[in-house]
Amino acid sequence: MYFQRLEDLRIDHDKTQEEIARVLNCKREVYRRYEKGIHEIPVWAVIQLAKYYHTSTDYLLGLTDDPQPPRHTDSAI
Repeated sequence: MYFQRLEDLRIDHDKTQEEIARVLNCKREVYRRYEKGIHEIPVWAVIQLAKYYHTSTDYLLGLTDDPQPPRHTDSAI
């Protein structure tokens, strides 16, 4: 699966693939393959990128068009 938002967010934040690979503690080529959909991106990496970009995993995965992270309440489990 190709996640255009990974590339779009990286470019919007003026980051290189090398910089994002460092965030994920992987090689640039590994990250490039995630970005292009050659390899599936692991859940831990999606979570890490959502935290890094201050967005939601749903936004990264294309499940929502709202880039704002969800608000957490005390009643949420």
